[in-house]
Amino acid sequence: MRIKDKIIDRIREILTGGANIEKLKKRGLKVGNNLWLGYGVSIDWTFCELITIGNNCTITSKVHILAHDASTKKHLGYTKIGRVNIGDNVFIGVSTIILPNVQIGDNSIIASGSVVTRNVPMNEVWGGNPAKKICSLDEYLNKHSSQSVITQEDWADENRRKNIIDSWEKNNSEMKYIE
Repeated sequence: MRIKDKIIDRIREILTGGANIEKLKKRGLKVGNNLWLGYGVSIDWTFCELITIGNNCTITSKVHILAHDASTKKHLGYTKIGRVNIGDNVFIGVSTIILPNVQIGDNSIIASGSVVTRNVPMNEVWGGNPAKKICSLDEYLNKHSSQSVITQEDWADENRRKNIIDSWEKNNSEMKYIE
């Protein structure tokens, strides 16, 4: 491939929103089945062979997964690298940053805007900067299981959607949306 074509491909990747999983897999990224990636996900291109993503994971928009830390390069002459292992059935919220040497356990949820600097055990919900445990997965699911349910049909119908919005304004509560 000519250099001009490589540059055009790279610009296209950037403009269309980030990680090209197929290219990263060819470079060594390990990915399970049924991965959903949002817009603008960035996966460490240089050290992608140190990253593993399990089955049935959702990685939402603008998430950064890093397997290196170059903060030591200028002063000490080296870059730190480390593995990142994301387990099965993990949800990672918008604009999260995952740093090197981190394992995220199966069935865990990482809240939007988190900076994950240490291991997350399985079946836990973590968030913040630096990320810390918020609650267990069971506690989180129990808390959210009693909310009102909205279907696609409800939201698609203009009158029902207006009633839903009015209800929110009166009750100031969360609702569930089922696709």
